[in-house]
Amino acid sequence: MLPFVDMSSALRDLGIELPVLAAPMAGGPTTPELVVAAARAGSLGFLPAGYKTPDALAEQLALLRASGAPFGVNVFAPNPVPVDPAEFRAYADAIQREADRFGIDLSDSPIVEDDDFWGDKLDMLVADPVPAVSFTFAIPDRGTIAALRAAGTVVLQTVTTLEEARAAEEAGVDVILLQASAAGGHSGTMHPDRPSPQVALPDLVGQVSAAVALPVVGAGGVSTAADVVVALEAGAVAVAVGTALLLADEAGTSATHRDALRDHSRTTTVMTRAFTGRPARALENGFTRAYSGVAPTGYPALHHLTRSMRQAAAAADDADRLHLWAGTGWQHAEAMPAAEILASLASRA
Repeated sequence: MLPFVDMSSALRDLGIELPVLAAPMAGGPTTPELVVAAARAGSLGFLPAGYKTPDALAEQLALLRASGAPFGVNVFAPNPVPVDPAEFRAYADAIQREADRFGIDLSDSPIVEDDDFWGDKLDMLVADPVPAVSFTFAIPDRGTIAALRAAGTVVLQTVTTLEEARAAEEAGVDVILLQASAAGGHSGTMHPDRPSPQVALPDLVGQVSAAVALPVVGAGGVSTAADVVVALEAGAVAVAVGTALLLADEAGTSATHRDALRDHSRTTTVMTRAFTGRPARALENGFTRAYSGVAPTGYPALHHLTRSMRQAAAAADDADRLHLWAGTGWQHAEAMPAAEILASLASRA
């Protein structure tokens, strides 16, 4: 058993006892209940602000504040990847046959290039501070980071490479959230038009922790207690897990997604742009096989294009047309209370 890792003052001041944090999973899986359960277990959970209106985010923040539990909020920082209009229309035409199953017409779908209410959410978090804020997809400007820190918020930045980690350090963040390519869901890469480096988390942690002075939290492919130990030995002060919590009692994972994670006939995950126009890791299914090779780069335009189809697929228990986000260790995910999952992962640390 390893001695307890020095969490660094930035994390220790948040009351974290377990070196296993609950990563944010936007779109439903991470609920306020899951965030509170993580805190009660001595961990720290991050509420995703992504895909929520400011009013919906404010409502969930009120629930978390009322709980008295420490928590973090994850925000998608703007890093637009504009789609080529001709490629967008061609892709909409290509996937129309899938949408037809649900009576959805994509022929007049507009190209939506929004910023997910970035300004409104940031104003909310500065005016009424929360314990921690993490950013994904891009690094905010130094003034934004300084304003949050001045308000007493610990600022974490998701990165996927040493180059990005150095940029985050220069921008003034407190903690590096280092995501390896094995992670489920969207890659936090700041260059979604480039292939994601296929580097194992321990190797990536070793590279980054040796080159930057900030504490590093590792994520991506952490699915067992042994994985936690290896990441900590490589230099991480903690790890963050998402896929391991998809089947947690408190998670909002859809029934269709839960069933797919338990389906032993599924054998692999793939990196795909087919659902959102941005690289994301998911269980392979009919949609990824048919469209990963033809989907254009374009986020959030493709996310909005396919959203109604994906919602209908979840309601219809159609796992072949649903984004089944999952990391490479999905087969280790178990259905039990979040506190038990986190404690089990931290049992050897």
